[in-house]
Amino acid sequence: MTSTTTGPVAAEITRRLATALSPTRLVVTDDSETHRGHSGHDARGESHFTVDVTSAAFDGLNRVARQRLINQALADLLAERVHALAIKARAPCEE
Repeated sequence: MTSTTTGPVAAEITRRLATALSPTRLVVTDDSETHRGHSGHDARGESHFTVDVTSAAFDGLNRVARQRLINQALADLLAERVHALAIKARAPCEE
């Protein structure tokens, strides 16, 4: 599994998605700094992320179903800490 993390929120996102999806590729990118001054920016940082994940769990699922799996794994983080999450989700056969 490929993985890059930075702070504690990124590490928690990585841990949860690794557990829920057993990905072959997982890259969590903290995009927060590019949103400084925008709505939803959190001075603590780690408020905007991109998740790039490849998992067999996505085989046969459409884009919305894939995003729902990710959102379920991160539900409380999305409600309390993460303002924005961009998702790139693929099955292994799509790489």
